[in-house]
Amino acid sequence: MRNQIANKVVVITGASSGAGRATAFELAEEKAFLVLASRNEQVLEELAEECRKIGCEVLVAPTDVTDNTAMHRLAVKAFEWKGRIDVWVNNAGVLAAGTFEEMPWEAHQKVINTNLLGYMSGAHAVLPYFKRQGEGILINNISIGAYVSVPYGGAYTASKFALRGFFESLKGELTGWSGIHIVDLFPAFLDTPGIQHAGNYTGKVLKPSPPVYDPRIVAHSVKSSILYPKSTRYPGGASLLFKIGHSLAPEWMSKMTGLLMKGYFKVADPAEKTDGNLFQSVDFSMSTNGNSRPRLTPHGRRMLGLGLAGAAIGLGLYMLSGKRNA
Repeated sequence: MRNQIANKVVVITGASSGAGRATAFELAEEKAFLVLASRNEQVLEELAEECRKIGCEVLVAPTDVTDNTAMHRLAVKAFEWKGRIDVWVNNAGVLAAGTFEEMPWEAHQKVINTNLLGYMSGAHAVLPYFKRQGEGILINNISIGAYVSVPYGGAYTASKFALRGFFESLKGELTGWSGIHIVDLFPAFLDTPGIQHAGNYTGKVLKPSPPVYDPRIVAHSVKSSILYPKSTRYPGGASLLFKIGHSLAPEWMSKMTGLLMKGYFKVADPAEKTDGNLFQSVDFSMSTNGNSRPRLTPHGRRMLGLGLAGAAIGLGLYMLSGKRNA
């Protein structure tokens, strides 16, 4: 079964919408055995039926990733279904936006519990099975937010930075387990319903910052990671360039993103404050795409790449010049 996806048991958390849903469809086409997990059982059942029509077998497993006991039950259920777990995709995540001190403390906690501890809990649940089998692939949909901070999203940023550190540590711990792979995905901004589901304490309508990519780029990266596992992938060319820009001038990047956010909030339409899907699942916009604009066209991607590359080179030369003059 090496280098193929058919009949591999794949667990996907956060499968009900966005990148998780796109990944389910992608792997259904490859005839994987899918274990779909999220808090919304009704939506999972609808997704499972669509995947079965494509021609794959599906197990629905309603699960809250903030509950470690439930995550271990998910692993047991997946293993007992087919006698093994080949791939585990950590994907469930939430977003909360607002001024740090004005946002409810419980919202900060929920973001950390879902985005950070939920992923750690997934690893905690599945690694014993991988070690028993001597093989397995753990794929983490982390986000470029692990390198570039999100002003007014402090807990989100903390969770993503921490995920990068945790999985780097775990990769070192698994040295010697040649059949076990951890793959971290760092996509740029995605056109998912996630921003519509977000906890929003800003009083303004939230929109993703361009460039905005189709979530299928994550699904394609998951597929590639199963076939050819590698430590890191950057779905959407912009994310790697953002990482390079941050490594060259982190303070400049933070100030610029902060100024951009402040500028947006000055002109954004008003919106009611809401907890979104932080504390319970929602029943709207449970789709793959969120229909955000602007989408990034091929020409736009080329122009963005050239612009970011030029900015990175310019920043690098500027910093080198500063060091020489010091």
